[in-house]
Amino acid sequence: MLNNLQKYRIVLGSASPRRKELLSGLGIPFEVQTIDVEETFPPHLRGIRIPMYLAEKKADGFSAQMDDSTLLITADTIVLLEEQVLGKPANREDARKMLKSLSGKNHLVITGVCISSLMRRKTFQSVSEVRFAMLKDEEIDFYLDHYEPYDKAGSYGIQEWIGYVGVEQINGSFYNVMGLPIQRLYSELKKW
Repeated sequence: MLNNLQKYRIVLGSASPRRKELLSGLGIPFEVQTIDVEETFPPHLRGIRIPMYLAEKKADGFSAQMDDSTLLITADTIVLLEEQVLGKPANREDARKMLKSLSGKNHLVITGVCISSLMRRKTFQSVSEVRFAMLKDEEIDFYLDHYEPYDKAGSYGIQEWIGYVGVEQINGSFYNVMGLPIQRLYSELKKW
């Protein structure tokens, strides 16, 4: 599958182990490269535009490393709760506040993905609506004590314990909530 990509050296521009795992599931060879990009965005951006902007910003950071054979995939995920962006928590207290704010509510998980070569760029987003059950303080503390929420938008990984006990419903892609809407990415790569 994806024979149309054989002429490319595919690069996943992400340090996320979840994105690496999901892209590996497509069965295509790729390498992982990372760069430091400040994940900030202009204050006028709202909703779905934010992770698309950040995915493109990450792609721009690789511009000096691109050549004719490079196909770069970058992504960024945010959690949106009542128009408030929940990114990665700064510390345990920040993570605790985020999880308490998500408890018993619906929120959106939005991932922006940018596919780039020297001659072409395609950016898209995927949106999933997630409903959390009411979480007790001891459940939140258990998660914070036993898992690492600090590299995750909204302070949680749906594939971890908190997802098992806290997620009541998902409308949209489960894999998008993990950080990479892999089916949509596959569809876009088939058209490349």
